[in-house]
Amino acid sequence: MWADSHCHTNAEEFDDDRDEAVKRARQNGVKYILDVSDDIAKTAEIVEFCKKNEGIYTTVGVHPEIADKYADLCAEQLIEQTNSPYVVGIGECGLDYYYNADIKDFQLKIFREHIVAAQETGLPLIVHNRDADTDMIRLLTEAYAKKPFKGELHCFSSSERLCRTALEMGFYISASGIITFKKSEELRQIFAKVPPERLLVETDAPFLAPTPYRGKRNEPAFVVHTAEVLAEVKGVTIEELALQTTQNFLTLFGKVKQNG
Repeated sequence: MWADSHCHTNAEEFDDDRDEAVKRARQNGVKYILDVSDDIAKTAEIVEFCKKNEGIYTTVGVHPEIADKYADLCAEQLIEQTNSPYVVGIGECGLDYYYNADIKDFQLKIFREHIVAAQETGLPLIVHNRDADTDMIRLLTEAYAKKPFKGELHCFSSSERLCRTALEMGFYISASGIITFKKSEELRQIFAKVPPERLLVETDAPFLAPTPYRGKRNEPAFVVHTAEVLAEVKGVTIEELALQTTQNFLTLFGKVKQNG
């Protein structure tokens, strides 16, 4: 039994076969799917999809790449959408300076609002980080010192320093298809040091398909291929990793567990 802790089956890439993709995931043992919202405007629509599909949940957030479109976003707007039993996290949110450094100020501003929403609701913060380690460490540690909150670094591919900082705060670290790539040996070494009770596994579908599907559209069924490499890195069986990461998912996203 698996939990794909982060994907986007709400993306247009799944418009032609969304239901079939979910069926393929089930056939591969994926019981839980977190269909993450990266645009607050999408959340209500995704909630309706969740209602029709057992084991699928969502979140509320704004991706840093579109932070400038939500310059006036406040924590209250995020919080008011968390009343649904299907909304189990805050995000996807964070910082991305790889493509979008020109809207850095907007990213910083609305990321702080997401943190406040996580602090106020107790829901986990789903953090996206790319080429922004210094600011990410500063914002997380400053906010955590004021009021602790829980969360995860999704699709982790950053520095060991950021990983250590997050672990010290009690965060979880999620492995994506990147860990299967040939040139990701340094990343695999970082994951080798992550405590088993803090590991998650994800697809980030439709992006970052793992080997042997690299270059193709990713989907939740492929989470097993990422897990196979992660199990090898951790020196455990695939069955042990499935049990551990699914339990971790249910621990972090407590609303999922409450809903059975």
